[in-house]
This record gives sequence, C-alpha cells and structure tokens, in this order.
Amino acid sequence: MTAETGPEMSKDAGAPFWQRKALDEMSRAEWESLCDGCAKCCLVKLEDEDTAEILYTDVVCHLLDCEACACTDYKNRSVRVPTCVTLTPDNLKDLDWMPDTCAYKLLRDGKDLPWWHPLVSGERESVHLAGISVRGKVVSEEEVTDDELDGRIVSWPHYDGLSGDDDE
Repeated sequence: MTAETGPEMSKDAGAPFWQRKALDEMSRAEWESLCDGCAKCCLVKLEDEDTAEILYTDVVCHLLDCEACACTDYKNRSVRVPTCVTLTPDNLKDLDWMPDTCAYKLLRDGKDLPWWHPLVSGERESVHLAGISVRGKVVSEEEVTDDELDGRIVSWPHYDGLSGDDDE
C-alpha cells in the first residue's frame, strides 16, 4: 500500500469499487461519490501557532447550506473561496488537516469506509443520523467575526461514530 493508491485492493470482482480500485484509478463519478456529505472539510480551522495543531471551529464557509451539508456553488467554490481545496489523488498526501472520518483520508491510509458512509449503508442520511456531519452544529462565517473564532473551537469533529465516545 502507498499513500497514492490507498488500501490493498480486493481481487473479488464483486467487491465495491473503493475496495477494488486505487484512488487514482477511480472515475470522476466514483471519486465524487466517496464524499459522505459530512461537510467537516467546510469548517473554519485555526492553526495553533505553538504546536501547528489544526483546531476545528463550529463555523462553516459561507457557501455551505448548513441543513443539506452541501456547497451552494460547488462548481465555482474554488474561485469564490480561494482557500477551498479541490481534493485530488495527488494532493491527498498533503492534506492531513482533513477530518479522520473523511473517506478520501481513510482510503488513503489503507482503511475501509465505516458503516455510516452512504456508499456502505445505502442511505444518504446515515452520515447525519450517526452524528458525523455538521448538520445542526454550525453557524455560517457570515454570522461570526474573526475575533470570535478562538471561542468557537470544538472537539466534536473528531467524533467517528465508532468508539461510543461522543466527545462533544
């Protein structure tokens, strides 16, 4: 396994595509379907100046529909928000700030998708029902000043739905 190719691929032709294909072998549709819709990548993040640790806030990009957990201008997001990162197999190795629950990061690190991932559960709502998404937990950056961000640091983005520890 390498960071570029993801977990060891299944030889079973009936296995799901993410278990049969390396990240860089996936079609665009397969790649896009890996997104579970949690919207944690849309959280405003701060970097601790002393430790370089990435700290999540409960504030999201102004383009995020907080209920749907979807970008309202996905096609143009990187133009409208220059700090928005477009994920590719090539840049995944440099994106350790992505949440540990992110399918792209999980597959990059040789792990499988969790039970609540829509591709596994077959239900688009499962990521929300499992408490993984930002739904009901965030405010838009339009409602918060930069001076308020330090007081909005949260730990719940680290909750993975597996350990039984809600960590809110």
